[in-house]
Amino acid sequence: MAEVEDKLKDYEIKKEGEAEILMLKSNAVFFNPVQVHNRDMSIAVLRTFVTKRKEEHEALMNKRNKSHKKDIQIEASVANGDAALTSENDKMDVVNEKEPNQATNEIEDVSKEATKTPSWKVIRELKPPVVLEALAASGLRSLRYAREVDGLEKVVALDNDKASVEACKRNIKFNGSAAINKVEAHLADARVYMLTHPKEFDVVDLDPYGSPSVFLDSAVQAVADGGLLMCTATDLAVLCGTNGEVCYSKYGSYPVKGKYCHEMALRILLASIESHANRYKRYIVPVLSVFMDFYVRVFVRVFTSASEIKNTPLKLSYVYQCAGCDSFHLQSLGRTVTKNNSVKYAPGIGPVVPQECNDCGKKFNVGGPIWSAPIHDQDWVLSTLTDVRPMKDRYPAYNKITSVLTTVSEELHDIPLFFSLHSISGTVKCTSPSAVMFRSAVINAGYQISSSHVNPLGLKSDAPWDVIWDIMRCWVKNHPIKEQPRDTPGTAILSKSPQLEANFSRAVAALSKAQTKKVKRFLPNPESHWGPKVRAGRTITSKHISLLGAEAINGAIGHQDGNGEVTDKPASDTGETVTEEVNEPSTKRQKTSDGEQANEP
Repeated sequence: MAEVEDKLKDYEIKKEGEAEILMLKSNAVFFNPVQVHNRDMSIAVLRTFVTKRKEEHEALMNKRNKSHKKDIQIEASVANGDAALTSENDKMDVVNEKEPNQATNEIEDVSKEATKTPSWKVIRELKPPVVLEALAASGLRSLRYAREVDGLEKVVALDNDKASVEACKRNIKFNGSAAINKVEAHLADARVYMLTHPKEFDVVDLDPYGSPSVFLDSAVQAVADGGLLMCTATDLAVLCGTNGEVCYSKYGSYPVKGKYCHEMALRILLASIESHANRYKRYIVPVLSVFMDFYVRVFVRVFTSASEIKNTPLKLSYVYQCAGCDSFHLQSLGRTVTKNNSVKYAPGIGPVVPQECNDCGKKFNVGGPIWSAPIHDQDWVLSTLTDVRPMKDRYPAYNKITSVLTTVSEELHDIPLFFSLHSISGTVKCTSPSAVMFRSAVINAGYQISSSHVNPLGLKSDAPWDVIWDIMRCWVKNHPIKEQPRDTPGTAILSKSPQLEANFSRAVAALSKAQTKKVKRFLPNPESHWGPKVRAGRTITSKHISLLGAEAINGAIGHQDGNGEVTDKPASDTGETVTEEVNEPSTKRQKTSDGEQANEP
């Protein structure tokens, strides 16, 4: 027992779900505790994938069985007809005329063929799924998959950092036989490994520190047909419009600034994955796409079909965002033309907007292309939510993932992007109507409207922008505002008479089911300094206090005294630990939770 304690004295035990890992206090291997939301959501979706995969296989086999029985009936009817001209006696005569050894060999061959599995039964057995975690670090995610998701054959954990692979192997042993029998760790470049193992993995998980763009090309090749690709992007400063030229170089799409920027980040990532998949005659089907905390996470299934990829331009659109008001419009890349029962593909017809905005008279900024098809599969979302609810004790982040899944389940899944109620109210400089009143006005006008999981104030609607602005004109008419300068977008919008008489009487559907049942949909961060932590290998100094907090900094920073021992330096009056690096100028940038970039303090 004493020997075990001596070995563990340099490590700190971290427990999450059913897995435990040993972490060195030197930040040698990256571990981000706030990613528990990410890991829990991934486990929930992975469990749904295992279930759906079995259901789809059973449905396929039932279909093949019915087809085979039908073929047997047809063959039997033919055999009983005029086609069966050779009698049984004639067959025996033929056999007797042959050499004895030859007849015996043919009988043995027939008996062997009878014992073989029929061709229509060859794929009856469904092998357990194999999971690849391309960037494993400490291996916590792989260990949780192996211990918490039933029905997996094995989990392969990769990393190109030697210290990380050693830590991963150590953690596999620390978790006992349940992990040793299922998880294997390899020191390898994930891109090369996936390229040399095409279509071998039923699930591929990408969760890099930053952008996943360099891994996408090899990842879409490593996923088996019908498999699941899970991908995280934390570089929201790039995806949300701060660095548009960088976004285009990494993802092949140009972002525009808007309240919907985080949903646009999801759609840019999906469009990029689809682009990489199309190069290998493959395409994706999103099952769940979420913005959580400080990152976006997408779950897509990958299929192979040369004919299906022709529909990709129908799923992509450019975005025209007005520079003055909040209105935006989508321009599809392609369209289909049906003629004489044949479908032909053609370029999209445009432009969808004039040179100047019809509402405020300002110019448009163009962004994209983005994924404009649905980003969720509602059946998957509801199945995942249904499976999660009775398993509260098995999800450390149960409240967070159920709140996100609940909100996603109520979204209008076929409406790209959203607008902010407070933002459009700010455009016309009026007091914002309540969400229930505004939603009632849209519903009473004959359109659909829902909330967005991305933003508590976000609203998705199929109502055109002239209807949205007519509702705001009617609202301002009943709630007068001060006179505004003539050159503002709000003045231009309000100068027009509404063509629609808005009805703000409360509609039954104005409240979502979650609101009716008082289910929490948007939860605050569980603790302060909730966000991405310091990259592994970097020395933790007091300039990281905005990420880790003063207490964490005081526990991590030390210096060597004359005897070579590490001791903590005294804290300043403000509670920060003082180091030689405090006064060093910092030119590095750190991503913040809202997608903006800020200099490190």
